[in-house]
Parts: sequence; structure tokens; C-alpha cells
Amino acid sequence: QVQLVESGGGLVQPGGSLRLSCAATGSIYTIYTMGWYRQAPGKQRELVGTITSGGNTNYADSVKGRFTISRDNTRNTMYLQMNSLKPEDTAVYYCNALIHPSGSGGPKSYWGQGTQVTVSS
Repeated sequence: QVQLVESGGGLVQPGGSLRLSCAATGSIYTIYTMGWYRQAPGKQRELVGTITSGGNTNYADSVKGRFTISRDNTRNTMYLQMNSLKPEDTAVYYCNALIHPSGSGGPKSYWGQGTQVTVSS
């Protein structure tokens, strides 16, 4: 069974940095585009950014220049490096990936369980 397991959230002061990880586990044939989303209290889930299997990235305007998405295809893992964090970055961060599991069937969209990031002094 394919799963996405996130780690790395926590409490950080404004201006600080955090790195989130998202590891895909299970029987996997191919991982296509992966992405990070976030949901703040009382708000809708929003896209933070995406990365293709070839490493092309795309970011929301609100995080451009501060956040960097990368992936290690040998480890089936995606990362979100967050620098210059602001209180408005506080949210639950979710990873998402389009994955083709081994065996029958086609690609499916998978979500991680979410990890809390709190930016506060």
C-alpha cells in the first residue's frame, strides 16, 4: 500500500527556517509530479508549490524566493526548505503526489497526513 509520510514540522520564530520531508513508501512503479499544500485555520487549502519528476518547480507568489522544493528520486522523497518564515506561514502542511503503484491500475493522487508549522515569537 502506497503512503506519503511527512516529517519536520514544528515551532519556529519569525525569520527562522524549517525543512519538511515527504517520503513515499510502499510498492511504487513511478512518481510523477509532487507538491506541497497548506491550510491555515479557517482558510481553504492552498498550493505552496510543485515539482515534476524532472525537477521543474512552480511556486505560489506568497512563498517565491523564500521556499524551495526539491526531491530525491532515489529515495522517493520530496523536501520543502522554508526560509525567512513569517507568522502568516503558520498552517498544516500537506504533501501530495501522483503515483503509479506497482501492479495493475493507473496513477493515483495520494496525500500525506499533514504536519503543523507554527511561526511565532
